[in-house]
Amino acid sequence: MSKILVTGGAGFIGSNLCESLLNDGHYVVCLDNLSTGHIENIEPLLEQYPNHFQFIKGDIRSIDDCKLAVSGVEYVLHEAALGSVPRSIKDPITSNEVNVSGFLNMLVASRDAEVKRFVFAASSSTYGDSKSLPKVEDVIGKPLSPYAITKYVNELYADVFAKTYGLEYIGLRYFNVFGRRQDPNGAYAAVIPLFVKQFMNHEAPNINGDGEYSRDFTYIDNVIQMNKLALFSENKNAVNQIYNTAFGERTTLNMLVEYLKEFLSEYDEKIETIEPTHGPNRAGDIPHSLASIDKAKELLNYAPKFSMKEGLREACKWYWENLK
Repeated sequence: MSKILVTGGAGFIGSNLCESLLNDGHYVVCLDNLSTGHIENIEPLLEQYPNHFQFIKGDIRSIDDCKLAVSGVEYVLHEAALGSVPRSIKDPITSNEVNVSGFLNMLVASRDAEVKRFVFAASSSTYGDSKSLPKVEDVIGKPLSPYAITKYVNELYADVFAKTYGLEYIGLRYFNVFGRRQDPNGAYAAVIPLFVKQFMNHEAPNINGDGEYSRDFTYIDNVIQMNKLALFSENKNAVNQIYNTAFGERTTLNMLVEYLKEFLSEYDEKIETIEPTHGPNRAGDIPHSLASIDKAKELLNYAPKFSMKEGLREACKWYWENLK
């Protein structure tokens, strides 16, 4: 079994990755500054795996913290970042410090520690103003937000480190990941947990625009599968590549609301009667997002098991049991 560092390991995606890797028998190190992650996400893991799970409270903006975290590590899953397009528009400097300078720190630390492979969270926001659907990895447009710029810079830096220093990498362009432990609170909550919380509180969710913007919503278990394939693939043609990480299905926000009402009304019939409100479109948003996952299927043997609706039903069940 391997020793694996998960940066941002107390966050939504990171804590799910930690849990899955620990269940597989690996030794896991979690680096997180708890700015957007929560210690509650990993406390059960620290209790369950006292000899196989280490938590380091640290910040990727500190090269010393990064070097401490990668010490003796074979693989890195780099999930730490400041997400949210609106957050990056409001505060581009901090987004850049974390997502670019922090990323570079992790690359340098990983290079110096001679890790076997560096797998990182890229973003579908990199497709920018490209209108082509489905999104194919080698066809991108101009970024529409500071956040999108930072995530594209990550891809460029990783490629340079592979060519210059021989650091193996795989970048995963996440498409609207959702599922258990995704935080419904805060100013920059993602749309699914935010809408779930509002419906459970009998509040009308507000849709930006007419609701016909669409997304390739991707359930967390598909993302876990993809990360493991990226970590341990022995296909030499699969490394030093960027992959879409999605299900490959498009859902409008209007459809999302109907699905949420359907699944949540199983627990509370009143939810079926709540109708959403509509506001203006949000700055920096891509109108439509749909991934081609052919490259991941071909080179990594990716086979997502949860459709958007199947994942959403599971997520609603988790929120009902954990938010009530």
